[in-house]
Amino acid sequence: MQENHFSARVLGLANLGMIVVDASLHIVLWNQWMASRSGKSAHRVIGQDLFDLYGELRGQRLEQAVHSALQSKLPQTLSPALNPSPFPLYPAGSWGGERVEQAVSVTPFNEGQERYCLIEVSDISTIVGRERQLRSQAEALRAQSYVDGLTGIANRRHFDVAMDRELRRAMRNEGQLSLLLMDIDSFKAYNDHFGHQQGDACLTLVAEAFASMLQRPADLAARYGGEEFAAVLPDTSAEQAAQHAEAIRAKIAALEITHAPAAMRPHVTMSIGVATFDKDHLADVAAMLAAADGCLYAAKKAGRDCVIVYRPQADAA
Repeated sequence: MQENHFSARVLGLANLGMIVVDASLHIVLWNQWMASRSGKSAHRVIGQDLFDLYGELRGQRLEQAVHSALQSKLPQTLSPALNPSPFPLYPAGSWGGERVEQAVSVTPFNEGQERYCLIEVSDISTIVGRERQLRSQAEALRAQSYVDGLTGIANRRHFDVAMDRELRRAMRNEGQLSLLLMDIDSFKAYNDHFGHQQGDACLTLVAEAFASMLQRPADLAARYGGEEFAAVLPDTSAEQAAQHAEAIRAKIAALEITHAPAAMRPHVTMSIGVATFDKDHLADVAAMLAAADGCLYAAKKAGRDCVIVYRPQADAA
């Protein structure tokens, strides 16, 4: 009697559900953990067929696992991914809301000549919730790692990845790809006159206006560094890219952001260099960047607030 009392006390302290069924699937043990999460006391369930008590489990993986364990004498484990909440169990004392997520194992054993099956049920909701939270945080960090913290558009890392991916695609499909490199004219003068806080506000405003001009899902607007921006334009010819660039240049000029007195123009403007993938002349990212940067430099020398497009034939000449 003392031994039975001791066993009952230990079972009551166990931090997992414990059910024992006999060979005919009738419940012979139902611990306190199960009672507190199912709303069913041991007195109510002892002697009942487990799968009459929970009809929803008939034909499901758990019933198959119990039968298999009893026949093969080998333990079985249910995958939480495939069977997240087989039993209708809820946080202790609630008996409602969302079921706790469960890990279930089934272990056959003999007591004398009788065959039994121990079903252990663990609440893994906290573990699963923590994993989901960590996954969510990792995804958020990954997303943030591709976004420029100031302007909210793609950052240099995102640009590098997209440029490499789109160039590979253009080469594979013999498609077109254009690159714009652009720079806010006389931005140092703007910062020196208005201060860095106002300078950041200017960068953000220009970035928003520039990004709004790229409408297709594959187009990428990025902050290349400092006051420099870049655009990756898949499936875009040199002529189309020149038109895009001119539209962006005009959009920035139309903002009419008052410039510093030391600047060449009264309002903030942008110079843009354009380069387009060419398997004979511009067949890698470095070559395209160098060509676009050269055109951007030429636009600055030409008086700023203009677009210059790289022409391979002119370069060859």
